[in-house]
Amino acid sequence: MDSEIVLHVDGRRLSVNVDTRTTLLDALRERLGITSVKKGCDHGQCGACTVLLDGRRVVPCLALAVAHDGSSVTTSAGLAQDGSPHPLHAAFVKQDALQCGYCTPGQVCSAAGMLEEHRAGWPSAVSENLLGCPELTLQEIRERMSGNLCRCGSYGNIVAAIASAAEVTAE
Repeated sequence: MDSEIVLHVDGRRLSVNVDTRTTLLDALRERLGITSVKKGCDHGQCGACTVLLDGRRVVPCLALAVAHDGSSVTTSAGLAQDGSPHPLHAAFVKQDALQCGYCTPGQVCSAAGMLEEHRAGWPSAVSENLLGCPELTLQEIRERMSGNLCRCGSYGNIVAAIASAAEVTAE
């Protein structure tokens, strides 16, 4: 059975008919043609498809599209403002944080969401301060980004790029 849903993707209001079993990832890629969202494992294990859904990072391969009718989806491409790259995009280029680039859109979206989580004071598994805003260290970044895999192994440069964009200077 098909349902018509509305998604607000990167600032655009888009209507699409989807089968009620369609994942948000497939609705974005296959139905709406938004290929900046990558399909990696299709099981929620690699993070390549990470987007911001109503401001929070999610893997859309595990979300049903019909459950998010009316939601706002921000892809890596949607993070850019007025034709200028987002600071994370610039940092990834400057720090050479990509090789094949397949995981990069998901890494960038996850980093943007992770930085917002940190600003909101959410602790991670390695946070020493659970009551106040934890200090954003390289260890914090590594832990908070652990759900995003890179087949090329560019983790050191990815962490350095995020630290650079967030102005983290020391461990």
